[in-house]
Amino acid sequence: MASTETTWRSGLAVTLTVRAFRDARTRTIVFAALFGIYAYVQAFGYRRAYPTLADRLAFAATFAANAGLRLFYGQPHDVVTVNGYVAWRVGGTLAIAAAAFGLLAPVRAQRAEEDAGRTELVLAGAVGRRTLSLSRLTAIGAGIVLIWVAEFVGLAGGGIPAGGAAYLALATASVIPVCVGVGAVTGQLAPNRRVALELGGAVVGLFFILRAIADTTSGAAWLRWATPLGWAEELRPFAGPRPIVLLLPLVATLLLLLVSERIAAHRDIGTGVLPTRDSADPNLRLLSSPTLYALRSMRGTLLVWLATFVCFGLIFGIVSKSISSAGISASLQKQIAKLGAGSIATPAGYLGFLFILVVLAVSFFVCSQVGAARQEEAEQRLEILFAQPVSRYRWLTGRLVLAALAAATISLTAGLATWAGATSVGTDISLPRMLEAGANTLPAAILFLGIAALAYAAAPRAGLAIAYGVVTVAFLWQLVGAVLTAPHWLLDATPFAHVALIPAQPFRPAAAAIMIAIGLVTALAASLVFRRRDLLGA
Repeated sequence: MASTETTWRSGLAVTLTVRAFRDARTRTIVFAALFGIYAYVQAFGYRRAYPTLADRLAFAATFAANAGLRLFYGQPHDVVTVNGYVAWRVGGTLAIAAAAFGLLAPVRAQRAEEDAGRTELVLAGAVGRRTLSLSRLTAIGAGIVLIWVAEFVGLAGGGIPAGGAAYLALATASVIPVCVGVGAVTGQLAPNRRVALELGGAVVGLFFILRAIADTTSGAAWLRWATPLGWAEELRPFAGPRPIVLLLPLVATLLLLLVSERIAAHRDIGTGVLPTRDSADPNLRLLSSPTLYALRSMRGTLLVWLATFVCFGLIFGIVSKSISSAGISASLQKQIAKLGAGSIATPAGYLGFLFILVVLAVSFFVCSQVGAARQEEAEQRLEILFAQPVSRYRWLTGRLVLAALAAATISLTAGLATWAGATSVGTDISLPRMLEAGANTLPAAILFLGIAALAYAAAPRAGLAIAYGVVTVAFLWQLVGAVLTAPHWLLDATPFAHVALIPAQPFRPAAAAIMIAIGLVTALAASLVFRRRDLLGA
């Protein structure tokens, strides 16, 4: 009898694990594709751009020694070789993506399920909290393995030796479990999914800032040991590997998960350690219209984004002083451009390149705001709202206008903070040009906002995934298209190709006008489609 019950419970745990993995399959597949494609393209592109030893020595003496690039890619080791270059570019960039995946996975698997009320239903059956938690963590672990395999295949397909490819993929993936632990803890602390992501995002941002300081500031290398992004660097793929460092993410992950389980054992479902809005002092402002209510809901998120861009803008500006065109020939700069770095030989060009990343971030922000609108529908709040004299057109238009204004605030704040950082170290960058660089991010953001709105209106359950997928594919194509020597017309298919590198380049009014027009047309189409479909729950 006991054996039968044990078998039954094991089968139930397997079912829960499979269900959790299926729920996250879209996100996992997208990240796996990102890791695999990026790893392959970097290895392939380096061989093509730098075919001779002389080319690679010139690259190592100039481009790889650039402190501004170490901000994103980390400390380079032996970039004269293909293996060393790939370890630098792939390891540094994908470690940041790994941190994002690690944070999103547990918050979606745990906190979002609680917010939707599904966790209570599962626990009302014969499933205990520990079984449910282990099944979700097992599903996340399977996702980590899939991402590791994808990166390994990409590296091996690009000609990297199998052993080194496996170790480099392991170094990159080592960041994920730690951030899973961070997400698990913030999911217990926060009263809902949104706050859990904001808290976790702040911690991941701190990890990046510590690594950036360690890699760009003399005498601060010890800070790498304070962040899992630094631990991934210290594993040193192809440069005196240190596998013993893997103990750090292992221990940190176990401690964070133990803290999470400890908190969960004393916390009721649907609550958090931090107080909810219900326990705060009453504040009746911003409740006079659906749009103002949306502003009330997004205040915390907007403040987190603003604080993040102030920090990063200051760092961007300060690091820009280290950029110099000395020793970089015109031909070498062309080769650099083929690797997806753009024109970075001067402080202005470097900042212009960085603001392409701001375009990416702000585009993700507007997509997240469309996701927030979808959440209102999934939680059936819109049914109550639309039963009153509130039109669907007014509600959706208000959400989109609010998202665009918030994006403008974030973009201009990034420009102002970058100017302040650059000015503080004596870099000659004008404030109007940096504000223009911030405003220059908006046309592409409005374009993606319209696309996200149309995807939500036409396919509400899949709309957010479609929106994020469009932004991600467009950005990846901007990075890898030139390396793959695609036709010029195909390279221009991504909106990122039409964003000027301000302050190094002049503003492109025609391209901006076209992107804004497409965004407005798709937003209008979204409102028409939304008005004619039924509301859908979760």
